[in-house]
Amino acid sequence: METGEQIGLFKEFFEQQYSLDLAEIQRLGKRRMSVDFGAIATHSVELAEMLMDQPEEVIKAAELAIQEVLGLDEPVVAVRLINVPYTQKYMVRSVRAEHIGRLIYLEGIIRQKSDVRPQMTLARFECPACGNVTSIPQTDTTLKAPGRCSCGYKGTFRQVSKELVDAQSIVLEESPDELEGGEQPKRINLFLRSDLVSPLSEKRTNPGSRIGVVGILKESPQMTKAGQKSTRYDIFFDVNNIIPKDETFEDVKITDEEEETFRELAADPHLWDRLVASLAPSIYGHEKVKLALLLQMFSGVRKRREGGVVIRGDIHVLLVGDPGAGKSQLLRRVAAVAPKARYVAGKGASGAGLTAAVVKDEFIRGWALEAGALVLANEGMCMIDELDKMSTEDRDAMHEALEQQTVSIAKANIQATLRAETTVLAAANPKYGRFVITESLPGQVDLIPSLLSRFDLLFAIKDLPDPGRDAEMAGFILNMHRTTKHESPDIPTPVLKKYIAFARRFQPKLTEAAFNEIKDYYVSMRSKGLEGETKSVPITPRQLEALVRLSEAAAKARFSDLVEQQDAKIATDLVQYYLNEFGRDSSTGVVDIDRIMTGTPASQRNKLLIVRDIIRNLLSRSGEKEVLVTDIYMEAQEKNLGEQEIDDLLVQLERKGDIWKPSKNKVSTM
Repeated sequence: METGEQIGLFKEFFEQQYSLDLAEIQRLGKRRMSVDFGAIATHSVELAEMLMDQPEEVIKAAELAIQEVLGLDEPVVAVRLINVPYTQKYMVRSVRAEHIGRLIYLEGIIRQKSDVRPQMTLARFECPACGNVTSIPQTDTTLKAPGRCSCGYKGTFRQVSKELVDAQSIVLEESPDELEGGEQPKRINLFLRSDLVSPLSEKRTNPGSRIGVVGILKESPQMTKAGQKSTRYDIFFDVNNIIPKDETFEDVKITDEEEETFRELAADPHLWDRLVASLAPSIYGHEKVKLALLLQMFSGVRKRREGGVVIRGDIHVLLVGDPGAGKSQLLRRVAAVAPKARYVAGKGASGAGLTAAVVKDEFIRGWALEAGALVLANEGMCMIDELDKMSTEDRDAMHEALEQQTVSIAKANIQATLRAETTVLAAANPKYGRFVITESLPGQVDLIPSLLSRFDLLFAIKDLPDPGRDAEMAGFILNMHRTTKHESPDIPTPVLKKYIAFARRFQPKLTEAAFNEIKDYYVSMRSKGLEGETKSVPITPRQLEALVRLSEAAAKARFSDLVEQQDAKIATDLVQYYLNEFGRDSSTGVVDIDRIMTGTPASQRNKLLIVRDIIRNLLSRSGEKEVLVTDIYMEAQEKNLGEQEIDDLLVQLERKGDIWKPSKNKVSTM
């Protein structure tokens, strides 16, 4: 088919099926138009086949057809193809020499990208003999000049002008979920031009984004050390269109009919029962945990104060439970419902893998910044399984990302602060492998208090024998194994995902009733710490902020612009549940947040101070530099402290550096 025939067919095709798009392009001055490959195939099978085999020529013909239809002086509207047939989809590792020059489709994750720089698309050369100007399109990586002029001149031509477009290089890597065991992901260089590197398009090509690309596979010769062209070639991908595969909650498309259905569901008095039952129907029980995970997905409201102070709206949740209690399944289930989610686990996640790393890169000839999971999941969710299996250094890297929601890095010649507005759902096992009933709960979690305090909610998922509950769970699990059919949830997963996405668009504000509910709960909890001999701190302002976030999330679930008292009650019930589990001091029976925040409850801290004062009093009375442990036992009897308890407290004081033991039976202060 000649070029003229192609242009004629495309003119007919655009006038019949894309008249509205063409009118909008002419009215708004757009420089691109998305064209459905399937529509082209329906209009002309021969044209579609040529588009796959000779894409560069056919796409140029389509752009010339748009120029003629709109009456433009030059082809300035780029044709961007969508819905390329599945037969044209390849993995990066499957690309071969036979695919060069053909239209293909690739999918993967962006690993690196260069800065946007101008690239020459057309150069004009003047003949020094006759003055004739020749235009040469620049499609290769090296400048092409005319070989000879029509007047017969064969020498050097003078370049008089050039046309430039913005261009960018990107490295695309295969998605790990498409690989088989033991395979290393392969990479390919992508080249983007014109509107594909506009500020709006650039957001879609940040490192870590999952994309599909339509384009033409091309080759460029390698150079030998002597500066000559080698017989071996490098391949690169000239991109025609980018199709984002990742989406945030804001990107989910919702129709008017769906919105009406969602509003009916939001008005249902049994809304929370239905949502909880639909989140993870294959996991028995754990209603409180499922409710918390739903609130986590609805999220609180992110607030930006004057002066640049930002208060996070994301709700972080930590699940600590016995092996086989269903923690990982809950994480996987939430990852399936959340539109943009990353899942990492245990020893496979390093500090650099979670936050960011600086790597030596040959492609951009220098140091490159590679984003970690918390940065890649920006405006989404990150599931961290087996948190306790990570090294202490790697867990320390999470502190800034959890509270400030940024990742700062200063390595090599790179100093950067990356956004990590990510909701974190983590899971861990008790450090003894299973919960010990006689031990206090915080002492069984192998996580530092400063990291624990950054989670808004902590849940203990215990696997304790209970004949009635065990019978119900056994029946539930065995029924799932007996039949391949599974009971569909009340709200299907696609509907639940869209419901949450729509709810997150609301920005509810506290009403006076909700304000007083949270305030009264906070004040009453604080006053309980003043009761009795031991002065404890049951709750801190950090939990107060968590209460506000949870209340806002509950209001969003109802599609409300106001946080009512009922929303605040849901939040206070959840926080009270978690404080009873993790914050209750077993020796006094009161809630003490210091068990989580510092690892040392108020009752234990008071006893440490008593023993330290006893040692100091004995030293001052005797005038000696050392005191016998037996004397400490005698003095401590009046304070109702036993010998074994004194020994444990002396060990703790020695670890803190308050005392030291010159011998087994003697103690001295530092």
